[in-house]
Amino acid sequence: MKNQFEAHRYVSPTKMVHGIHILDQLPLEIAALSIKKPLVVTDWGIRGSGILDRVLQPVQAASVPYAVFDGVEGEPTTGTVAAGSEAYRRHRCDGILAVGGGSSMDAAKAVGAEIAHGEAVLHYECAEGKKPLTKRIPPLIAIPTTAGTGSEMTLWAVITDEERHYKFNVGGPELAAHVAFIDPALHVSMPAAVTASTGMDAICHAIECFTCAYAQPVTDTFALSALEYGGKYLRRAVANGQDLEARYGMALAAMLAGMTYGTDSAGAVHALTQTLGGIYPIPHGKAVAATLVPVMEYNWLGEPEKYGRIAAALGADTRGCTERAGALAAIEAVRNLAADIGIANLAQLGVKAEDVPRLAQAAYDDPQTIGNPRDLTVEAYEAIYHRALSIVH
Repeated sequence: MKNQFEAHRYVSPTKMVHGIHILDQLPLEIAALSIKKPLVVTDWGIRGSGILDRVLQPVQAASVPYAVFDGVEGEPTTGTVAAGSEAYRRHRCDGILAVGGGSSMDAAKAVGAEIAHGEAVLHYECAEGKKPLTKRIPPLIAIPTTAGTGSEMTLWAVITDEERHYKFNVGGPELAAHVAFIDPALHVSMPAAVTASTGMDAICHAIECFTCAYAQPVTDTFALSALEYGGKYLRRAVANGQDLEARYGMALAAMLAGMTYGTDSAGAVHALTQTLGGIYPIPHGKAVAATLVPVMEYNWLGEPEKYGRIAAALGADTRGCTERAGALAAIEAVRNLAADIGIANLAQLGVKAEDVPRLAQAAYDDPQTIGNPRDLTVEAYEAIYHRALSIVH
């Protein structure tokens, strides 16, 4: 647990540009960063869907040369990052455009770290005995096509070490995007299931960072605003993908929730899901959505007053409630939201009960356990996992 008397720090080196149908302004941001030839980091799905063509149309119109690396998978690996770095050098690029969800943005950040430091990103894992980042990555413009991870605003990237089957964090102000370029019109083709799981990821970021040991007034403000946007717009965005107001609201929720991460970490949900994602091929958003309510059921005792504020931000009427009732209202609000948008439990996602002891130990060892608002043990993680396997939202 963080010492409450330690200094708090908040760093955000990222410029935010957001609005509906603003793609024509992208060349201005490229020029402002003096990028002459960017590497576009994306995945084959974004390229095949036509979204990449839409993003690159104004770039082509401005006669900006570029190269494309579309090898990012659902959970980017150290091998993928190395391949992206090789493409950057081979094409003699001097900046990066990340186009896609959190995976593309995380991969792009990690490529930037390798280019800036001249060695594999694994050397900069946030772990004892590893090196800190010391050099700013090349100019990076993050263009999210989903509304969830908030990676366009965070100081972090999550990469899978293929040898250990383990997800690790790398981060610091040196890793942040130089510009977050957010056009919600790019989100309208996102399938409902992806909208649901990524939206729950944004809500989870806000809840975990609002209640974790690293919370501070700056991040609290972002978290509550993110929850208000998410509570108001996620159902609408899932129900009608063409609803631009809802898409914009969720884009803002994701951006603000990403800013809640500050320079620190989250809590039990991300400890659970980062380690889970290194073992099972489950998209991060789906894993977060499946574990959020069980973790909230466990955690509310650690921050009951803040849980009541979460309930109010999500639209629950907590006037006249006891502290306990307000806290439980937050859990019920998230449970109802998960039910309304069709969130699956871990069993439905293929997780096996016999793997729970291994998964629980891995979660306990994850550095994000430290900030959780309620003390955790391996046994507590096992109980949360069993609940996440059986819960019916």
